[in-house]
Amino acid sequence: MSEEQIVAALIAILTLAGVARWMRLGESRIDSAAKARSFAEERLAGFVADTALVSSDGTAAIVAGNGGIALLKRRGAKVAARRLIPPLILGPAIEGVRIESGDPGIGSVVLLGVVAEQVRELEASQPSLRGLVGYSGNA
Repeated sequence: MSEEQIVAALIAILTLAGVARWMRLGESRIDSAAKARSFAEERLAGFVADTALVSSDGTAAIVAGNGGIALLKRRGAKVAARRLIPPLILGPAIEGVRIESGDPGIGSVVLLGVVAEQVRELEASQPSLRGLVGYSGNA
């Protein structure tokens, strides 16, 4: 490989990195509670975020809000969000807790560094569903 080819390859790599940064492709990392709340509010109409639990690897989060819980999952350069109503279906996971979304498009989500007790506390912070319009009490 000649010196010119190496320089051209280096320029191409730097150009692609610049384009990725310009397109904000790396900004889908859910690395803080504030970012999780922001993602939830942007992706779920009418959702007003309160508290959040974030996976230590930045790939997932759950956010408590007005009348429900937002489940966030990083999918490539995007973040998918689903609105869940307690009680959540939890399961064990290595170094964390698994939350079942009930949606085949998003599947189950693992929150690393989060334990089931933290998720249950977040659930308990939600207001009763009895105040919601259309609640029949037979759910």
